[in-house]
Amino acid sequence: ECKLIYRGQTFRLHPFPETPWVISEKIQTIEEDIGEVFVFYEQEFPYEFKGAFTQKEVNFLRSVAERLGVYFNQLELKKAFPSVKIFERQEVHAKESWRVILDLLRKTEPHLFHRILRKLLHQLVWDNVKGAQKLLELSSGQQQGLGGRKVGDENKPLRKKIINDYDEYIEAILGMANESYDDEEILAKVQKWVKEDRSSGLIKALENQETSLTEISDAIRKYYHIAPEKFELSPSVVKGLRVSLLRRFFTDQMEYINIAKEYVKITDFYRLIDKMVFSHSSHGKLGGKSAGLFLAKNILERSQETAGITFNIKSPKTWYIASDGVLNFMHFNDLEDVLEQKYKSIEEVRLEYPQIIQVFKNSDFPPDMIKGLAMALDDLGDKPLIVRSSSLMEDQIGAAFSGKYKSLFLANRGSKEERLSALLDAVAEVYASTFGPDPIEYRSEKGLLDFHEEMGIMIQEVVGTQVGKYYLPAFAGVAFSNNEFRWSPRIKREDGLVRIVPGLGTRAVDRLGDDYPILAAPAQPSLRVNITPEEIIRYSPRYVDVINLETNQFETIEIEKLLKETGGRFPQFKNVFSEISGTMIRPIMNVGFNIEPKNLVANFETLFRQTDFLENVDLILKTLEEKLSTPVDIEFACD
Repeated sequence: ECKLIYRGQTFRLHPFPETPWVISEKIQTIEEDIGEVFVFYEQEFPYEFKGAFTQKEVNFLRSVAERLGVYFNQLELKKAFPSVKIFERQEVHAKESWRVILDLLRKTEPHLFHRILRKLLHQLVWDNVKGAQKLLELSSGQQQGLGGRKVGDENKPLRKKIINDYDEYIEAILGMANESYDDEEILAKVQKWVKEDRSSGLIKALENQETSLTEISDAIRKYYHIAPEKFELSPSVVKGLRVSLLRRFFTDQMEYINIAKEYVKITDFYRLIDKMVFSHSSHGKLGGKSAGLFLAKNILERSQETAGITFNIKSPKTWYIASDGVLNFMHFNDLEDVLEQKYKSIEEVRLEYPQIIQVFKNSDFPPDMIKGLAMALDDLGDKPLIVRSSSLMEDQIGAAFSGKYKSLFLANRGSKEERLSALLDAVAEVYASTFGPDPIEYRSEKGLLDFHEEMGIMIQEVVGTQVGKYYLPAFAGVAFSNNEFRWSPRIKREDGLVRIVPGLGTRAVDRLGDDYPILAAPAQPSLRVNITPEEIIRYSPRYVDVINLETNQFETIEIEKLLKETGGRFPQFKNVFSEISGTMIRPIMNVGFNIEPKNLVANFETLFRQTDFLENVDLILKTLEEKLSTPVDIEFACD
């Protein structure tokens, strides 16, 4: 059932009892709420996105409210000016339109009218229109000397200026504009300034340090519906909003903001807020790892064609928990004493850390976080997940914190309750890793112990495909724009380095004593670390990390065992493996799988020699390093 409130009046199709299962959206014009539209369910349904309602229903109602706002706005304009057909495009005259708009604004929204009038006068002065400078001096009380130099005593307070005949002053500006510009030009300017002014609510929300993420999210949604970025706002307004949004959501680091403001869009943040979990009063950020991924994704999207990258780059579907979520979690469970861990000796930290993990895992979560994570699970579906740390200090320039905090894989199988329970358990464990010996020791080395630490979290889909009972990518790894392990004098530092393995990339990121990743220099694709068949076999991966969908566990198994179980269904089989034939190692030629797994070696030779994989990785690394002006590491996976 639905009801509509407009200017204090209530409308329904027929009487009905109002229930607690309701959603609503405000109906808005430029600067005020004029009503609200409600939708009720008559009976209770299972929890979806917002109570009983799905995300599509919530989005649909938002669109309905927006259209109602436009409709009522037009209705009120028609009532105010019945003789002017300003909504029938074929009968609109620009001269009528811009005067009608300004006259209406003067009567209904005088503050907005005066702001538009001020912009119009400044434009006239800027364009050197005769007499405009005199009007500016009349309203400012300041005379200008030659070259714009102010005349008078700089240390003497200015007199307050009052315009006696304000109607005459207004008409002088409008008349001057009418004589100086075409009607279409004035109309375009007025429309543009009105649109720009509509962004003021978002600007105010971002400038106020006390504004919560909830209030900022509401301001972003309102801005997006009233003044989407497809309308051409002035570059200064757009850039100012980008900077404020970057600072509010990610970091105050000027190195980051100066780069990111050139690559992000305001609409990126509109999409971001629907993937965030935070408390009603949250003032948190999304953390360093989220900031790095967000910026890299936008740089590559804007630069992919010009850089010559030929394959499609994607980033996994991701949800974010705001950084102050860990503080809310600790406060909810009276765990504030744990904050003192960072000032203890590293031996004490190491001794007490296992117990802290269990304390966190046996604690409760605030209800709003449980609700937000339930929504995240609905959106992410039943794909395996990885819960990753995104500390405020992570991935900062000069302090990478690589591998210092936990990243946990989840099979994400079972009932909704079981999946949610596993997700909450993983989040608690990642929170506990903030107080582990490795990050605390690293912070001490970097002089960051006194830095206020908060832990954001990223919840991502695991890139991969199902192969039998296992879930894994074809291959994954990590790439560095600087090569600090140069096995040939022909390799330069800037040629980069790739560490690549079959399956999940954990064995490429972590150095392991019992196994080896394959190494390659992206800018020198023909140079290998190991040359002879004996070396290639000895120093190739023998194990693979997978997610077992039957046991719901992250597992490490022998590649030979996996191949016996799955046969040739391993993704990108011929790109990953080569055949051992006597004293030779050669590419796999046949389409079918009839080679004994013990006669296969994961050396990626076909991937390196017969595809443009390494060339593309080299372009990605060089593009990011150039735009960020710093060496970069990236993690990658291919499904």
